[in-house]
Amino acid sequence: MPHLGLVTLVVRDYDEAIVFYTGALGFELREDTARDDGSRWVVVAPRASQGTTGLLLARASTPEQEARIGGQTGGRVGLFLNTDDFDGDYKHMVAAGVVFEEEPRHEAYGSVVVFQDLYGNRWDLIEPR
Repeated sequence: MPHLGLVTLVVRDYDEAIVFYTGALGFELREDTARDDGSRWVVVAPRASQGTTGLLLARASTPEQEARIGGQTGGRVGLFLNTDDFDGDYKHMVAAGVVFEEEPRHEAYGSVVVFQDLYGNRWDLIEPR
């Protein structure tokens, strides 16, 4: 059965992105392989998510790509980080300096809060009911 393997996220710098996603968000670095063209194949993903979607961190290589860093979804929340420990993950992210746009909310579908990654991309941290 098909499944979504990777989602590309355009970043300014591989190493700063790795530090943010593995440190502030607690992701694991699944792969960091140098390529012949000077780029790298860098994949991060939430720790307990073997076999699920990961992020391919792709360094911008053109002015057009650089212009889209942090705004790949036109200002909308474009990424959704599900958790089964909303309070714990929220506290970890606050301590790590993650920028939150609001206070956590408790909706009919679960607990949710909007945050920004290192580049300003908007995410939901969500614990579904």
